[in-house]
Amino acid sequence: MSAPLPSALRTRFQKYIEEGLSGRAAAARLKVSPATGARWARQIRTKGHADPAVQGRPPGSGKLAPYRAFIDELVAQDPDITLFELRDALTEAEGVQVHHSSIAKLLTRLGFTYEKSRWSPPNAAAQG
Repeated sequence: MSAPLPSALRTRFQKYIEEGLSGRAAAARLKVSPATGARWARQIRTKGHADPAVQGRPPGSGKLAPYRAFIDELVAQDPDITLFELRDALTEAEGVQVHHSSIAKLLTRLGFTYEKSRWSPPNAAAQG
């Protein structure tokens, strides 16, 4: 999805509408498509402004949203659990089939981070 047209352009369009131009005439003056002009003019009449709508899904929705607490509890019980083990536990307990990358995104949103679990002696850099 492309980015919305700038707010400054929408403000200029609204001024032309308030001066009495039609949506198509204001669109022609600003060199935007007539369909965009008609849509913005309708928005101005109904809402009073032509601000762009919010894009994307609303936060907190999605397939895994109802299972956040379950996944959080599993990670709290076993911090070394893998994504594949989480996926299998979710399928077994709740019957939900998801890709492991979806679980990774959810864990990122919950504030969990991936850190290497490689053993290294303390102060190894200071000794040599």
